[in-house]
Amino acid sequence: MNFFDRLERRIEATNSIVCIGLDPDQSRLPNSVLDHDLPRWAFNRQVIDATHEYAAAYKPNAAFYEDSDGWKALKETIAYAQGKNVPVIVDAKRADIGNTARQYANLLEDADAITVNPYMGRDSLQPFLSNRNSGVFILCRTSNSGGADIQEQELTDGRRVFELTADLAASWNNNDNVGLVVGATAPDELEMIRERVPDLPFLVPGVGAQGGDMKAAATYGPAHEVGLVNSTRGIIFAWEEYGEQAFPDAVASAARSLKQNLNQYR
Repeated sequence: MNFFDRLERRIEATNSIVCIGLDPDQSRLPNSVLDHDLPRWAFNRQVIDATHEYAAAYKPNAAFYEDSDGWKALKETIAYAQGKNVPVIVDAKRADIGNTARQYANLLEDADAITVNPYMGRDSLQPFLSNRNSGVFILCRTSNSGGADIQEQELTDGRRVFELTADLAASWNNNDNVGLVVGATAPDELEMIRERVPDLPFLVPGVGAQGGDMKAAATYGPAHEVGLVNSTRGIIFAWEEYGEQAFPDAVASAARSLKQNLNQYR
């Protein structure tokens, strides 16, 4: 089975489209994990233990692991999540040409899927696209406010850049392993892109701390019931409101609540 087949099974098994971001900001980790040799891994392990029954996938952002101990923590995190039958998407936003792209694609030796940046064109993504078993989520209409600076620009043929990106992604989907990153903070564009590419699954960030549209995310994110809605800070740091004694129970509660809220609109 390729990534999206595995993801479909996971969504069915959990009745959930929740993707949980694992971004262990070391300035926000609870004291209970700081004495561990790999505190980011210790934190992630407790988050996974608390949330795996609600999680369709996990999404660690590579930026939080880019040091020697961080890469060890990331590898442990990926293996632990996969051991609980939860697929892992590395949010790396990689792309380059030639041997550099092939080196970046080595991340897929451990993870199930990856996010990539299409700005440099198809050849920069080919090492990812050619991996039939792994998922490739292409940035299309991102959740940050500055995404409009380029993505909303109109081209000479009348399409906007995010529409061109969606069309190209569909044309690159020869191995049925392509999805799109489309933010919940742009619900109108989310709906437009879904109409434009009805068969591509979406990874929808921006629900939670960024205040994205939960109904639009759950309605337009999945294609044929397969898609993900991501929350990171709103789940993994939910305990901060109540104090460290609430970790990891508050994390579990936040994940469960997001699953229930999204399922109202599926």
